[in-house]
Amino acid sequence: QLQLVESGGGLVQPGGSLRLSCAASGFSFSEYAMRWYRQAPGKERELVATITAGGEPTNYLDSVKGRFTISRDNAKSTVYLQMNSLKPEDTAVYYCMTWFSLFNYWGQGTQVTVSQ
Repeated sequence: QLQLVESGGGLVQPGGSLRLSCAASGFSFSEYAMRWYRQAPGKERELVATITAGGEPTNYLDSVKGRFTISRDNAKSTVYLQMNSLKPEDTAVYYCMTWFSLFNYWGQGTQVTVSQ
């Protein structure tokens, strides 16, 4: 059974950092691209970043370029999102996802709150 389990969210002050993790199981992780999305209250879910199966980061959201870094460890079947210089507008639920065989697969999400 495919599972994506996010962790690492929490409350952080503006300017702080967090590293999100997404542990994958139930599929051949190293063969597929992975993505991080986020959804803020009252807003649509938006793509934050993509990493190819080969480990190339791509598709960074303009507002996070230079602050966020997506990476993966295929030996651990885990994708990461390093978030630096966090801003209140980064507050959202963050989701990892992948897609294959005509289906999208989502984790349950992890809350990130950036506030004083």
